[in-house]
Amino acid sequence: MTTLEAARAVGPGLDRVDAPMKTTGRAPYPNDFSLPGMVHACLVHSTIAAGRVRAIDTTAAETAPGVLAVITHLTAPQLERGPMTLLGPSPPAPLQGDRILHYGQHLAVVVAASPEQARHAAGLVRVDYEPAEPLLDLHDPRAAVVTNPWGLDSDRGDIAAGFAAADVVVGGSYTTPDNTNNPLGLMSTVAAWNGDSLTVHDSTQWPHNVRTTLAAVFKIPESNVRVLAPYVGGGFGAGLRVWPHVILTVLAAREVGKPVKLVLTRPEMFTAVGHRPYSAQQIRIGATRTGELTAIEHEGVSPVAMDDDDYEPVSACSAVSYACPNVRTRDRQVRLNIPCPGSMRAPAEGQGNFALESAIDELAHELGIDPLELRLRNYAEEHPLLGLPWSSKALRECYLQGAERFGWSRRDPRPGSMRDGRWLIGYGLAGVSYPHYQVPCQARASLHRDGSADVRSAATDIGTGTYTIITQLSAELLGLDVSRVHFDLGDSDMPYAPQAGGSGLTGALAGAVHAACRRLVQEFLDVVRDDPDSPLRGAALDDVAVSQGRIHRIGNPDQGESYTDILTRHGLEELSADGRSTPPQPDAAGMATAGAFGAKFVEVRVDPDLGLLRVTRVVSAIDGGRILNEKTATSQIVGGTVGGIGQAMFEETATDAGTGRIANATFGDYLVPVNADVPDMEVIFVGGPDRATPVGTKGVGEIGLVGVAAAVANAVHHATGRRIRSLPITIDQLML
Repeated sequence: MTTLEAARAVGPGLDRVDAPMKTTGRAPYPNDFSLPGMVHACLVHSTIAAGRVRAIDTTAAETAPGVLAVITHLTAPQLERGPMTLLGPSPPAPLQGDRILHYGQHLAVVVAASPEQARHAAGLVRVDYEPAEPLLDLHDPRAAVVTNPWGLDSDRGDIAAGFAAADVVVGGSYTTPDNTNNPLGLMSTVAAWNGDSLTVHDSTQWPHNVRTTLAAVFKIPESNVRVLAPYVGGGFGAGLRVWPHVILTVLAAREVGKPVKLVLTRPEMFTAVGHRPYSAQQIRIGATRTGELTAIEHEGVSPVAMDDDDYEPVSACSAVSYACPNVRTRDRQVRLNIPCPGSMRAPAEGQGNFALESAIDELAHELGIDPLELRLRNYAEEHPLLGLPWSSKALRECYLQGAERFGWSRRDPRPGSMRDGRWLIGYGLAGVSYPHYQVPCQARASLHRDGSADVRSAATDIGTGTYTIITQLSAELLGLDVSRVHFDLGDSDMPYAPQAGGSGLTGALAGAVHAACRRLVQEFLDVVRDDPDSPLRGAALDDVAVSQGRIHRIGNPDQGESYTDILTRHGLEELSADGRSTPPQPDAAGMATAGAFGAKFVEVRVDPDLGLLRVTRVVSAIDGGRILNEKTATSQIVGGTVGGIGQAMFEETATDAGTGRIANATFGDYLVPVNADVPDMEVIFVGGPDRATPVGTKGVGEIGLVGVAAAVANAVHHATGRRIRSLPITIDQLML
């Protein structure tokens, strides 16, 4: 339904349409909002990890300058726990009892006229504890174990027979540490009540979830809640749940009768908004001497909070990555006195891929087969569990084109054989995937008499480029110049949109916009259906194309007219149409819906005397379906790769084993990659549109991170002969 003129809107590396707002400081982030009469909140936290609050003395805080209220579990009203969501249960409601479940738990909220006064008063609150011995060790036999809570364990074939048929079996134990989401923007909430109506500005990746949750917690209609998040200072998953501090801000605003702002500090971000949980994994892989896989067994265990049900099936990737006839995956969780985990970029896959792809590399070394060749010999042409063809899969092309671009053929397979002076050089690779995820979404498109268009949906843009790609797509579908289209998001009063997470928003939102724009063109055709003055009289949707602000008959561009002419002649100021997308049904379509695939090629250098590790080159070959904007998609892969380097070499949230206190909850102590740690990167996109969705996209938000840690570890083995099974890779592991 588009012409070549319209189609040019999609694909090229268009600059971000929101860039001028951001670079000039005009983009309104949640912590930028200041409302008349607004006051400020500060939290009081537990300094023990388990036990009870025996007494809490707020006298000094209540009489401190500027203080309006101090709310504790003794004075807070009963609050309902938030509802079940697409991502699982809501976190526990705050201040609902004296039980302490983790270090840093919110015990009180102080409201004062200024942030400084609130912070000062919070420091005056005195808590008398009845401590208990916390459960902090994943292997503590006293800890409760949760097995397969979401039914994602898998069995295929006969695992015992598979290992019996193997000529070679490799495997071992792999661990990944807690990592903490650290978006640049501190998580912030501004809440204001007007009678029974509530307006909230929040650092959320899912405005509709915040609206639904707050309505349930405070027992008001959803229509009375409006959540605004037009700009969010990053998220990486931290904004996917409605955390207790959001509820406390809303509660404080209701209690004092004024708008309240709460901005978390950086240390509070380590205990208040989730984290990637630690994983301990056992993996075994069996194969014939010629490299055909006979069995994969992968088991993972991770911690979960005492009163929460976040779940990350780290072993699940092994069930679908290779054409192996016998596979068994198992995941379990252990309840500990820790802050609630949550999604962090590439949840589960980021941890599980490290173990799987490291073990595949170890198998290749044991068999004397090139690691790339081993992966190609066990390539899964069909979905291994469903037995259906993929809706799209260009992983083979990712391997081959990525290897050529990287220069994989120059790799000497002998560990320690490649040098540059004192530096040992290593080449490593990892195959990667991220599962398909899509849920329903809605959008509205409007076209005005001046020839401009507005498109709306309650999505968020956390820096991924949603503003830009939906503007481009809308322009293509309506045959308009990009400058004539305005896309608006981040408002729960707009049509429903799912979360910006799971690499699923682009597919869901693009599908909804596709439907809305097609229906909008149909609205124009309906207007002129019986119009004797219109060259489009009686035309059906499949008979027309759009370009240059006009609708015209296919094959005859002169037989058409502009949107503006139709609206003017019929006395209309605008026409609007709604659209929705629904997830594809694999069984009905006869195919397995595919997420993104890719291959990561990494070069490292290791100084064997000092244990120094440097990543010097990365090539990412990505099958992301139809790429709507090459520039923003490349940015996503580069950003994800930097996160992967952090996972591989730097990031580790350190918890004191005796107290449960986070010991490195600042940017001075929690290491992340900086410019000097980021090497030359190259990103290539291969493959074509995915046939499961009308627009053909696949999400690329997570795929950039998956596989980087494994590729780095595999490159380290090639450089040094040392097999690294514990992240992050540190100097002491590399001292030769």
